Amino acid sequence: MSTLQISLAVVGVVLLGLIVAYNAWNTRRHAPKRADRDEQARQGAEDAARFEPALDGVDVTDLPPHMRPAATQPLSTPLHDPLLDAMPDKPEFEAPIAAPQPDKAVAPVANGAGGEEPSPTQTAAAAPVHQPLPAERKLALDGLIDAIAPIQMEQSVSGEAALQVQPTTRRAGSKPFRIEGFNEATRDWESVRAGQRYNAFQAGVQLANRTGALNEIEFSEFAAKAQTFADALNGALELPDMLHEVGRARELDQFASEHDAQLSFMLRARTAAWSPGYVRQHAGQLGFVMTNMPGRMMLPSPVPGNYPLLVLAFDAQAAQAADLDRTAFHEVMLSLDVPQVPRTEQPFAKLREVAQALCEAMDGVLCDQNGQPLHPQVLEPIAGDLELLYDQLDQRELSAGSMLARRLFN
Repeated sequence: MSTLQISLAVVGVVLLGLIVAYNAWNTRRHAPKRADRDEQARQGAEDAARFEPALDGVDVTDLPPHMRPAATQPLSTPLHDPLLDAMPDKPEFEAPIAAPQPDKAVAPVANGAGGEEPSPTQTAAAAPVHQPLPAERKLALDGLIDAIAPIQMEQSVSGEAALQVQPTTRRAGSKPFRIEGFNEATRDWESVRAGQRYNAFQAGVQLANRTGALNEIEFSEFAAKAQTFADALNGALELPDMLHEVGRARELDQFASEHDAQLSFMLRARTAAWSPGYVRQHAGQLGFVMTNMPGRMMLPSPVPGNYPLLVLAFDAQAAQAADLDRTAFHEVMLSLDVPQVPRTEQPFAKLREVAQALCEAMDGVLCDQNGQPLHPQVLEPIAGDLELLYDQLDQRELSAGSMLARRLFN
């Protein structure tokens, strides 16, 4: 074999090696980014030892010990729907405040046989008590967004009797329907409960929601259900004028349509695709938790019971794969439902912070819903527009994050 042949063979082998190496590098470069195994195991251990809220509800049969009801609380305590039961039986949030001082001086309690006064440490420990913070005083039925029909009774009715004749569904068409009773003992409107007596009722249907305004057919269904309930209890129903209520519904729906804001931004990968485990790992480091829906994570509100601050969504099919590191996608959606979140929680500022952190950590770029890249300066006018929107909702007594706003924009 001549020297030329040997040289050509060596060059061929080198070129072949370079081609194989380039293909391996290119494949690795464009392979989906995977979650760090050690970090994933650490997060999994934390999730197992930590209770996180779920977007679609809480399984009360599997709460951590510190979240379970007290021994004195019956296990049959009914759950409250935040969109239908705006006035819970017990306040949701409590904060420690100083105990009120009695009008008259109280003699010090003797400590044992010696009659000694308690020490300052004991006094300080016994002084703080838990008093409920004032809850939002908005009934589930409110004339601002509901058509209400009073039901007068000749005599009081037990809660058991009223529950037996209540409609089986809580909707009239696509609108929430509800019946409340005026409690004879507490002198307040509430959801009908067993063991109570009521001397009046009121039926209501929501005037509008995101499906549209209440129409004549839905109002007729509401009237029929309310009349059936009133007849079963020998009550007198006073229905509001249908045309007037339908007109109110259209006006409210027009206002809601003009002031409904749902912001969505796309985070798109610059080069390599992302795996579900990779996204979950980085989002989890920012406080996001998984929900019951595949490919959907949420950033919980700092106030328990409030709507999530942000929602992160990606390919649902990829999220259900057996191996979360073998499937890939190039984009995730970050969303904010403006009317559902109180302005005091600064959700848009949090959205910008989260978007920047995820783009830097996952090598992504912030885009609009059509995939067009956005510069940070573009977001400044949005913040000003949201403040104006918040003011307009406040003027209408439909403040963002309030119970009425959560019901209307739902």
